[in-house]
Amino acid sequence: MSTIQSPAAARRTFLTLSFTRWFSVGLVVGIFMLWILERGLTISEAAFAMSFTGIVVFLLELPTSGFADAFGRRPIYVTSAVFGVLSSVALLVAHSFAAFVVAAVLTGVFRALDSGPLEAWFVDTVHATEPDADVDGALAAQGTVVGVAIGLGALVSGGLIVWHPVTGQSALWLPVLCGAVFSVVHLGMVLLLLKEPRSAEHLDASGLGRAMASAKDAPTVVRDGLHVMRTSRVLRGLMLADVAWAIAMVVFEMFQPVRLAELLGSEEAAGAWMGPIAAGGWAAVAAGSALAGATSKRIGVSRAAILGRILNSIGAVVMGLVAGPVALVAAFAFTYSMHGFLGPMHAALLHRVAHARNRATVLSMNSMVAFAAYTVAAPLLGLLAEGVSTQTAMVVAGTVSLLGLFAYLPARRAERERAASQAARSTEPEESSAEGLPTHP
Repeated sequence: MSTIQSPAAARRTFLTLSFTRWFSVGLVVGIFMLWILERGLTISEAAFAMSFTGIVVFLLELPTSGFADAFGRRPIYVTSAVFGVLSSVALLVAHSFAAFVVAAVLTGVFRALDSGPLEAWFVDTVHATEPDADVDGALAAQGTVVGVAIGLGALVSGGLIVWHPVTGQSALWLPVLCGAVFSVVHLGMVLLLLKEPRSAEHLDASGLGRAMASAKDAPTVVRDGLHVMRTSRVLRGLMLADVAWAIAMVVFEMFQPVRLAELLGSEEAAGAWMGPIAAGGWAAVAAGSALAGATSKRIGVSRAAILGRILNSIGAVVMGLVAGPVALVAAFAFTYSMHGFLGPMHAALLHRVAHARNRATVLSMNSMVAFAAYTVAAPLLGLLAEGVSTQTAMVVAGTVSLLGLFAYLPARRAERERAASQAARSTEPEESSAEGLPTHP
């Protein structure tokens, strides 16, 4: 049994593994679609292959939620890192549609297993020696580390493409290879640094029973989530808004590098641009998030969410209309900043609807809806791009996503009712309110 790490040592491990986890993502995030297209797939085939990641995550997110509790954080996180290596290698060697589907499935397993264990390990380790310790600072620092890791990885990727030392291979090959190599580095760092002093680290009959019980509970969790949606028009609206959001994401995540390649004339030229573009995109997200906090204080959370949906959708439409690479990059930066603007506003509205007894269910349902919407929209828009044009698909997706503004109207009405209720309480302090806020607005 391992010795418990001190809070300071646990923080160092937490941040180090967060960096190694996401740096490899940064190496390929900007060129992922370009790599698939260069290997011979059409846009629709690439979109359909990528959708299998979302399908797998959708199916495994709830069943795997209790595995880390049953088996321990470390073995699950090690397993996820192993699947990270397998998915990276599969992406590197894939040359056919079937091979890219295999890579997408492995990536889905990786992401489903990767979600949560490291953060849970860190919090548990800190609280083992300091039960009342505040971990918000470390979690905020992790967000910074993740952004730096992805941005730095994207810059390195662009530099490798420009350098192109292996002339016998595509210029995109070296960043994908480095991504696979660094995923092995991450696995090694996990094995070296992550220590868990608990008997649940070893698979036994009891652990297996708890894990199987968690998997069997998944349908119940889904039913509970659907019940909450049926009884809350605000939550139904937020789920529909997330569908619109996912459709817009197809534009600035999947089509942006494809359109850039069309404007520059090749996937390799676009790949060289995507390094600094992806790095700048994360800075734009951070700026948008900061702007959202200031804006919501002036106009309210629901209005800020509506504004974010409108501007993000308009940005997606403009990305499809512009005719030059510089204009496309500028439109992408604006659209991505509004992606960052909308995120905290949407999350705040979700937390207003959720309660302690169903918060995890609500957040999980939101994530599942987003994955499902993206999984369905990406192949359909890919077919449209292939049959008509990439620009048409981008404009259609952006326009459809604009309808999401109407999905925030129930939240806006609930916010007005909430403000009126609070005002009534403040003006009549001697009277006890007979009407509290509705459990499900």
